[in-house]
Amino acid sequence: MTNEHLMLNANPIVKALEKPAAELTRQDIINYIVENDIHMVNFMYPGGDGRLKTLNFVINDLDYLHTILTQGERVDGSSLFSFIQAGSSDLYVLPRYRTAFLDPFAELPTLTMLCSFFDKDGHPLESAPEHTLHKAAEAFRQVTGMDFEAMGELEYYVISDDEGAFPAQDQRGYHESAPYAKCGNFRTRCMQYIAQAGGRIKYGHSEVGNFTLDGKNYEQNEIEFLPVAVEQAADQLMLAKWIIRNLGYEMGYDVTFAPKITTGKAGSGLHIHMRIMKDGKNQMLDKGVLSESARRMIAGMMDLAPAITAFGNKNPTSYFRLVPHQEAPTNVCWGDRNRSVLVRVPLGWTADVNMAALANPLESEELRVNSSLNKQTVEMRSPDGSADLYQLLAGLCVACRHGFEMADALDVADRTYVNVNIHAAENAGRLATLAQLPDSCCASADCLEHQRAVFEEYGVFSPAMIDGIIAQLRAFDDRTLRKNVENYPEEIKKLVATFFHCG
Repeated sequence: MTNEHLMLNANPIVKALEKPAAELTRQDIINYIVENDIHMVNFMYPGGDGRLKTLNFVINDLDYLHTILTQGERVDGSSLFSFIQAGSSDLYVLPRYRTAFLDPFAELPTLTMLCSFFDKDGHPLESAPEHTLHKAAEAFRQVTGMDFEAMGELEYYVISDDEGAFPAQDQRGYHESAPYAKCGNFRTRCMQYIAQAGGRIKYGHSEVGNFTLDGKNYEQNEIEFLPVAVEQAADQLMLAKWIIRNLGYEMGYDVTFAPKITTGKAGSGLHIHMRIMKDGKNQMLDKGVLSESARRMIAGMMDLAPAITAFGNKNPTSYFRLVPHQEAPTNVCWGDRNRSVLVRVPLGWTADVNMAALANPLESEELRVNSSLNKQTVEMRSPDGSADLYQLLAGLCVACRHGFEMADALDVADRTYVNVNIHAAENAGRLATLAQLPDSCCASADCLEHQRAVFEEYGVFSPAMIDGIIAQLRAFDDRTLRKNVENYPEEIKKLVATFFHCG
């Protein structure tokens, strides 16, 4: 990374040390703490509920600082994860130096790092969220010789008092500007803090959903990230959700990533874009069209899509979003630029046209985009904010690897491709040929149980983790819930309240 890139980096630790985050060492962290009068160090790590947990340290002794950075600390694993028994619950948490950032909400100067879990023997905990994702990325690399990258589209609602001024048009909030969109300043502050914590942001904007309910204004927003190594993608999404919630609390807003708030209004998804890289070059295209490798990874997702909902759609309200005609997928299919499908191939800047020169006549016609900067991705559209981010990204990584191991992958890709609105009446025959996504947590658990062997291959998902996910989903006992309450808005409202702060 050049000095010019470092100067533009938003993370003050990276900028001060003049080193990329990936190259930070223990001594770098110590030097920064000493030289910048840092009073506190926080360890953060995900629990079984998908939220970040925090452990605080007061720093007033160099030897103690060295100890916690080198040896970490003990935590009670049984209070964090349902699959760990109280009789053998001690775990270690060790910080990953590359994740260091300054806590924007702390009263005292505080340096925070994300942590990894280790068992009593000092080995990575097999069922730990971050280690599961690491194993998935390594297995993908070993099988394909390529690196798996991902990024998320993080949708959320901001809830504030309805002041009645400049009312937004119901369900027409997409890319709306102030004063009709009220939460732009909140969103941009969130983006600033996320970038300072190491998040690679693509852009932010207001989304479709906006409505008033019980004297409150509900405004949907989205922050979209840039593709990065899949482990980094999970970390930055975890931190982004933590930052958005904290800033909302500080500014007097409520925030929810819930998949559905009320019927007839846009739900919030967590679309995941993926690409595969080799020697720093995107392998998604071959001479301007989708490559064989890309179609194989899509085929893997088509095959395992029903089970992936077990990682990406974790509570009953998830399945109130996955219904026809709501721009959320219900069938296992894929297509180009098509928002009615499960996996979408978005525009990838493949046209050999100098659009910058057409928009700006003073630009040279010789200007061409560097083809090595190919932006093409594919997008999985079923997940939502209830997802366990590490499980979800690990599951997608497994599915894409699986596509390279399927003998009939290209046939599967051909059979599941659609280029029409699959829910239009004239396409009913084509719709009838496609598999459907699960319609409940219980159905999702059944799918995972049926396909669990693929996720357990290469030791990626531990059997204990799969057992725990299945048990957690079946405990909702929601096989007929969607049908039972569809005509009872008060019952739906109770469900929404129960899972309002999911993930």
